[in-house]
Amino acid sequence: MSKTILAIESSCDETACAIVRDDVLLSNIVSTQIEVHTKYGGVMPEIASRLHAENITIVIKEALEKANLTLDDIDAFAVTRGPGLIGALHVGIQAIKTLSLLYNKPLIPVHHLAGHIYANEYVGELKFPLLAVVVSGGNTELVLMKDELEFEIIGRTKDDAIGECFDKVARVLGLPYPGGIPIDKNAKLGKHTYKLPVPLHDGSYNFSYSGLKTSVINLVHKLEQNGEEVNINDMCKSFQDTAVGMVIDRSIKAAKDFNVKQIVLAGGVSANSYLREEMQKEAKRIGVDIIIPPMWCCTDNAAMIAKVASRLYDRKVFAPLDISVDPNWEIEDYLKF
Repeated sequence: MSKTILAIESSCDETACAIVRDDVLLSNIVSTQIEVHTKYGGVMPEIASRLHAENITIVIKEALEKANLTLDDIDAFAVTRGPGLIGALHVGIQAIKTLSLLYNKPLIPVHHLAGHIYANEYVGELKFPLLAVVVSGGNTELVLMKDELEFEIIGRTKDDAIGECFDKVARVLGLPYPGGIPIDKNAKLGKHTYKLPVPLHDGSYNFSYSGLKTSVINLVHKLEQNGEEVNINDMCKSFQDTAVGMVIDRSIKAAKDFNVKQIVLAGGVSANSYLREEMQKEAKRIGVDIIIPPMWCCTDNAAMIAKVASRLYDRKVFAPLDISVDPNWEIEDYLKF
């Protein structure tokens, strides 16, 4: 039986709406707030929530128009329940609750990181068991999937996320927000000349970025106090090699230890060119298939939420209308709401 799902994503600074019919993407509308938050050097939660409230009906209307559908044609409504900014999440879930109530259609709660993982299906088939490398501004996790919709976190950051670390290093170097793009660009022009620490040598699949961030900040301040010029390109290259190197090393170790068939990248930092290139090389070296998400899937969007929702719909994973958001929702608990 044909199914048409409308999904909303509002976990951070993108207001998005997408519509899929039987896994065919009919529309995917994204309204980004990056220009606004750039003024502050990071996402301002209260401003993000207000902008979501302004844009939510606009993206829904545009998604329906592009798909040439009306709300009467929708079989279920899906929304990001978490993790994310609590105020931002609330805008999305209140909108989807309203639609679900008015049209008497099922409400499907979706985990944001599950969305990023399943976004890879827009370019390839997931092969289990697989290792999902989830790297973004708020998350750094290695997720083992032994089968469809089975998530087990085998490694995670103990402090800062890798994307957050990129942003803070970019700020101390005087580079614009978000920091991933300018650091990636400058690193291509630099050499690895600055010695930086690789935190957390405990043999686990976990990460730690707080110490690396602090080391870069202290080194930059020390050089400036000594009247020495910081070579921005070399610092970017040194930092990126170290930060991304941790992801690659632990991911390849986990892939071999768990004998996975496939590695998939997910999250905003998966747009990093060095990570994409090196992970492909290493996956090929150990004989493991890899999916690199298209650039449009790296940033937040509702197409990825709709992709997961389609599978949850088949399993009749529906939520009651009194469901609330969970900004700290664990991917392993995606069925607990």
